[in-house]
Amino acid sequence: MRLPNGYGSVYKLSGKRHNPYIARKTIGWLLDDESGTSKQQYVTIGYYPTRAAALTALSNYNENPYDIKVNSITFSEVYEKWSEEHFENIVSSARRTWISAFNHSKPLHNMRMRDIRPNHMEETIKHADVGSSTKQRMKSLYNMIYKYCLKYDICDKNYAALCERVKDDKPTIIRIPYADNEVQILWDNLDFPFVDMVIIGIYSGWRPQELTTLKLSDVDLKNHTIFGGLKTEAGRNRCVPIHHIIYDLVKINYEKAIDLKSPYLFNDINSKHDVALTYDKYRRRFEKINKMFEQIHRPHDTRHTFITKAKEAGVNEHILKLMVGHAVTDITEKVYTHRTIEELKKEIEKIT
Repeated sequence: MRLPNGYGSVYKLSGKRHNPYIARKTIGWLLDDESGTSKQQYVTIGYYPTRAAALTALSNYNENPYDIKVNSITFSEVYEKWSEEHFENIVSSARRTWISAFNHSKPLHNMRMRDIRPNHMEETIKHADVGSSTKQRMKSLYNMIYKYCLKYDICDKNYAALCERVKDDKPTIIRIPYADNEVQILWDNLDFPFVDMVIIGIYSGWRPQELTTLKLSDVDLKNHTIFGGLKTEAGRNRCVPIHHIIYDLVKINYEKAIDLKSPYLFNDINSKHDVALTYDKYRRRFEKINKMFEQIHRPHDTRHTFITKAKEAGVNEHILKLMVGHAVTDITEKVYTHRTIEELKKEIEKIT
């Protein structure tokens, strides 16, 4: 029986083949300007063992057309499509971790998604010359890639979910809050580079990377507030009142930034090239502070100190979570209670 016009065609290929029947469909016409003739452009739906199977595939395609390229799309190509969507809503620091995970997945780059199996991903992770945190990110990337594939009918099964869990070989990081005498040493040496930034971190609870990305537009000196934050949904665009004890330090950095014509609150004025302060730059300056004053701390210890001081001072638990960007799990508090900035100011001033 002749198939309808535009429906597609099925025919048998010559020679001995396991799947001799081909199903294909015209997707357009290519005009030859010199000869003035047109040539059909086809897309192959697939190869099949019988004519009936080929006709069924052609019928299914006409009922629900899909992207034929999904049969050949590679891991790299899916990553490019996925990252275009995913990177729009995440910060640059998170973006770097996904890019790193992809770069360490080279054995998968040119493989077709339909050919990738759990052992391929497990071997890639196993032989990657990176630490456990990056390996865990690689495993997360594969899950995200497959989730994207399922969404767009590129795959019908998430093989990443069948991979073995990546073991964490990192030692537990012990956070050490600053002792009162250590904080006093910092106050006594404000002329040493970036000591003021450490003190601001101790009395605000911002993550070190959040401090480096705060903009002047985030700071309201008149109302004594700073809005900002990274990492989690609860942490982004949160309000932290400026504690009176660090107000002058914030103001000085604010005025310096204006003089430097920098949009950021904290800057590296001694830099020969770019005054913009990155987390890596801050970490190196932080290590110099440790060495200078014989202290043993990590950059995140400032945030841990703030939380410790807040709890010791009896700061309301839910307000503390709002200020440090932790998720509020109490439904009543999360949904029905609206904390005012004045309440936040009142609570943060309990810290001494």
